[in-house]
Amino acid sequence: MEVSYINSSLLFISHRPINSTFELTVYETCRTMPAVLICYLGLQFINMFLGIPANLMVLWLIHRNKGDSCTSDIFISHLAISDVLFCLIPPLELANIVFLTTSSTWYVLRFFYGIKDSSPLLLSCICLDRYMAVVHPITFTELKDRNHRAILAIIVWVITLAYAAGKCVGNIVNFEKVFTGMILAAFTFMVFCNISILWVLKQSGPGRDEMHPVKKRAFKMVLIILAIIVFNYFPPVALFPFQDYFSPDVFRCYIHYVAFGLMDFSSSIQPMLYLSKVKLNCCHRGNTEIQ
Repeated sequence: MEVSYINSSLLFISHRPINSTFELTVYETCRTMPAVLICYLGLQFINMFLGIPANLMVLWLIHRNKGDSCTSDIFISHLAISDVLFCLIPPLELANIVFLTTSSTWYVLRFFYGIKDSSPLLLSCICLDRYMAVVHPITFTELKDRNHRAILAIIVWVITLAYAAGKCVGNIVNFEKVFTGMILAAFTFMVFCNISILWVLKQSGPGRDEMHPVKKRAFKMVLIILAIIVFNYFPPVALFPFQDYFSPDVFRCYIHYVAFGLMDFSSSIQPMLYLSKVKLNCCHRGNTEIQ
């Protein structure tokens, strides 16, 4: 029986004897529960049409405001690049899931899946940078003008490409457990960083009963970021460690596409959040000038 690996979990593309010439598409193997698969493909195309222009806009804004950029922009720009690459694949993914039975094109898809699977590493770098700025401001100031962020981004890309290459091979034993460990560690780290930031921002200044307006805006933004992280990444964190408790059909045709559909949609949500933050900052700056 031939076993193929797609996205970040073990999926059986077809169950057939080795000498059989009859092959089933992914859609045909999930014909008993097609609703989730259809919703997943629809979400991927929304991701493509929304995510590509949004991420390109993020890259353009960061390039335009290079002289007035924040320290985490280097990680945001690399994340936008990886998301643009991932958002290019829905047409090929649709063809492979619904029409094609060949395994050769899955090598391309697995590589891009590997890039997306590793995106929480760049998100963790963004969370770390903001955590240091708020919780440890003195250390952050000392490290602000050094090149460690560029080095860290290079290290993340090396890990990402190595992981994507390993995923592209597709026959490494227990390789899916690498993703499970990576997403668990990244999710825990991101939640810790954002909760720590919220805790520090929540503390009122000496002699003050209310939070400073600047802190209040930052608090709301971090709270939104935390909610998005939980929405996008909690499903795979909660479900994939318990893969063995689901029947193969349910996991292959339902759990897998629910978890990765939500996670993949972060390619659109994250740049939209960045653009809304830029817009809010511009509006606040304009109101300040008027006053």
